[in-house]
Amino acid sequence: MCQVVKQEGWERLYGGLTPSLVGTTASQGVYYYFYQIFRNKAESKALERQKKGIGDGSVGMLSSLIVAALSGCVNVLLTNPIWVVVTRMQIQEVYDEAGFWGFWKGVFPTLIMVSNPAMQFMLYETMLKKLKKQRSLSKPDNNGVTALEIFLLGALAKLGATVVTYPLNVVKARLQAKQVATGDRRHQYKGTMDAILKMIRYEGFYGFYKGMSTKIVQSVLAAAVLFMIKEELVKGARLLLVKDGIHTVKSKLP
Repeated sequence: MCQVVKQEGWERLYGGLTPSLVGTTASQGVYYYFYQIFRNKAESKALERQKKGIGDGSVGMLSSLIVAALSGCVNVLLTNPIWVVVTRMQIQEVYDEAGFWGFWKGVFPTLIMVSNPAMQFMLYETMLKKLKKQRSLSKPDNNGVTALEIFLLGALAKLGATVVTYPLNVVKARLQAKQVATGDRRHQYKGTMDAILKMIRYEGFYGFYKGMSTKIVQSVLAAAVLFMIKEELVKGARLLLVKDGIHTVKSKLP
């Protein structure tokens, strides 16, 4: 950070902010939309099983993993072109170099990277469920969680997922970066497997973890803030709906 600020100024730390905001907004919107749809269906199935005497009516760890993975796959297929443009910054450049399908460069490792949010949500939902259960046992009249607790759970979940899946993120970034035909052949990749083999050959396994410390700080903080704000917004929306419902009922009373 100090070198970037010294050589290029503070504004460079926010280079590419606009396309990143577009990409993040679209990606998170698509992900949470489909996550909630799949989650509702999983919860309905769990309640149906409970009525038959199977389970406790809650969504299990495996179901949470499947829900998150499905949501991630839909998100990747719909938003991958945006992230290719974010990586490269110029739409025309992508099209001129690789044509229409260039916008789906790195889609295979990106699909595998679905395991990151899948693990993240599985860990988050599992820890949240256990915390609420412990809270209800100690305080039967209150099984809620605070914003700080949500922040910490989100951070822990993202930390675990990022450490496991970071190498795939590096491969995806390499594939989506500009391929200079006259450049070093060690950094020209024909596909996912070619990128993996060349990285192992020329950089060793350390190459798959370059920049991980920075990524962990960025990803963990972003995920923790995201989970905290999301839960607070959901609570706020529910309170507004309850108040609106009470006001509607009162207005209909004689």
